[in-house]
Amino acid sequence: MAMKLSENLRSLALQGLHYFQTYDWLMLMSVITLGYIGWMISLLLHVLRSYTSLSRDILQGPAFHQGNNTRKVYLFGCLLMGVVSIKFILEHSPPLYHAYIAMTVFLWTQILSEYQFVLALWRHICSRKFSYIVKLLIISAVSILILELLVNSFTKRELYTWCFLSAGVIASLFLFKTVPWRSGIPIFVLIACWFLSVFTLMPAEIPDNNQLVVASGAVIIIIGAVARWLDMHAAGNKYWLSICNLGMGKARFPMLFHLQALLVGLASVMVWLSTSHRTEKQELLLVHQLINWSIAGFSMVMPLFSENGLLSRLTSIFLGFAPPFLLLSIGYEAVFYSALALVLMSWILFENALLHLSTGKRLSTYSTNMEGLIILENDNRYLQLSDVRIPLIFLVLFNVAFFGTGNFASIASFEISSVYRFITVFSPFLMAALLIFKLFIPFLLVICTFSAITKLLRVPRLGCYFLVILLSDVMTIHFFFLVRNKGSWMEIGNSISHFGIMSAQVVFVLLLFALTNIYTKDIQIFRSASTSSRKVM
Repeated sequence: MAMKLSENLRSLALQGLHYFQTYDWLMLMSVITLGYIGWMISLLLHVLRSYTSLSRDILQGPAFHQGNNTRKVYLFGCLLMGVVSIKFILEHSPPLYHAYIAMTVFLWTQILSEYQFVLALWRHICSRKFSYIVKLLIISAVSILILELLVNSFTKRELYTWCFLSAGVIASLFLFKTVPWRSGIPIFVLIACWFLSVFTLMPAEIPDNNQLVVASGAVIIIIGAVARWLDMHAAGNKYWLSICNLGMGKARFPMLFHLQALLVGLASVMVWLSTSHRTEKQELLLVHQLINWSIAGFSMVMPLFSENGLLSRLTSIFLGFAPPFLLLSIGYEAVFYSALALVLMSWILFENALLHLSTGKRLSTYSTNMEGLIILENDNRYLQLSDVRIPLIFLVLFNVAFFGTGNFASIASFEISSVYRFITVFSPFLMAALLIFKLFIPFLLVICTFSAITKLLRVPRLGCYFLVILLSDVMTIHFFFLVRNKGSWMEIGNSISHFGIMSAQVVFVLLLFALTNIYTKDIQIFRSASTSSRKVM
C-alpha cells in the first residue's frame, strides 16, 4: 500500500512540475513563433524593396497604389498591445512577456501597413511566366533542403562529407561545360571539395601531432606561392582576369609576400621549438613567448599593406592569419586551415566562371534580361533570384568552419596545450580569449571571401547579409522547436546550446563583418572594356 501511494505521489509531483513549467507554453510558443515569422517577412520585404528590381517594376507601376490605411493599422496595433498588456498586468505575468508580445505586435503592424506592396508583389508573381514560378519553387525547395541539412549537421558532422563530395562533382561537371578543361579549374574544384570532406569524418578530440602542424606551415607557403604566381602570370587567361592584380599599378611593397612567407616559416619553427620544450618538461623561455606574440601580431597587420587585387588581398589575408593559427594548433586542424582556403578559392573561381558566362555569352539565367544591368549605388546591381546561392554557400562554409575541427563544446577546442606557446601561467580569461580567437580565424577567412565575391559580382553586400540573417532565422526557429525539457542533462543542454548558437550567430557574424571590412574594403576588381560598357547601359 505504501509503495503504491509513493508511486502515485511521484507521478503527481512530476505532473505538477510539468504543468508548472508549461502552463504558458502554448501562448509563449505561439507569440515567439509569430515574432520570428514576422521578423523574417519584414526582412524579406525590406530586401525586395531596397535591393531588387521590384522597387522599379512594382512601386512605380500603374497597379501599385499606396493606401491611406496606415494610421488605422498602427492604431489597431496600439489597441491590441494595450489590451494584452492589461491582461498580463492583471495576471501578474513577468515583464519578459510584455517584451515578447510588444515585438510581435510591432513586427506584424509593420507588415500589415505594407499590405498594398504585398498585394502588388503577389500580382507581379502571378503575372510572370510559368517557368519563372517553377524556378522560384525549385530554388525555395533547394534552399529549405540545404538549411535542413545544416540543422541536422549539428548532431551529424558526417553530412558535410557527403555535401562536399556531391558539391565537388556537380561544380566540376558544370565547369567542364563552361570552362576549358586545360585551365585546370574544374579539376582543382573537385580536388579541393573532396579534400575538405575528409575533416568532418575525423574525431572531435584532436590528438597531438607536432610534425603535422609543422608540415602544414610548408603547405601554406606552397599555396601562397602558387596563388602569387597565378596573380602575376595569368594575363592570358580570361577566367582569371577579374580576380588578378593586372592593370592596377605597381605593387606598393614588392617584398611583402616574402616577408609573410618568412613569418609562416618562423611560426612553424616556433611550434616545433615550443613543443620540444614542453615534451622535455622544460619551461618555455620568455623570449620564446615574446617571439610568438610578435609573429602573431605583425602577421595580422601585414595584409593591410598588400595589393588591392582580389586574389592578392585574399592570399595576403590567408598568409597573415596562418601564423597565429599554427601557433594555436596541436594537430590536424592546421591542415584544415589550408583545405578551407582551397575550397574558398574554388568558390571564387566558380562565381567568376558564372560571371564570365553571364556577361560574355548571356547563356545563364544569371543575367538573361536587362534587370541584371540596372546599376544601384556604389556600382552595385540589383539582386536576382539566382543570387540566393551566395548566402546559402556562405552559411554552408561558415558552419563547416565551425564544425570542421569540432565545436565549442568539444574537448579539443579547449585543449590547454594549444595556448602553451603564448602563456605558461594559468590565466583563464586570456586563455579563453586565445582559444576563441583560434576558432574565429576560419570564420574570418569565410567572411573575407564572401565580401570579395560580392564585389566581384557587384551585388550589394548588405542585401546579401540580410539574406544570411533571413536564412539563419529559418534554422533558428527550427532549433527553437527542438529545445527539450525531458531526457538526460546532455540532451537538454545540447538542444539549448544549439538554439543559443544559432541565435548568437547573427550577432557575431555582424561583428565579424565589421572587423573583416578593414581588410576587404580596398579590394578592386579589374573589369574588361566589355564589362564596363554594360554599366553605361
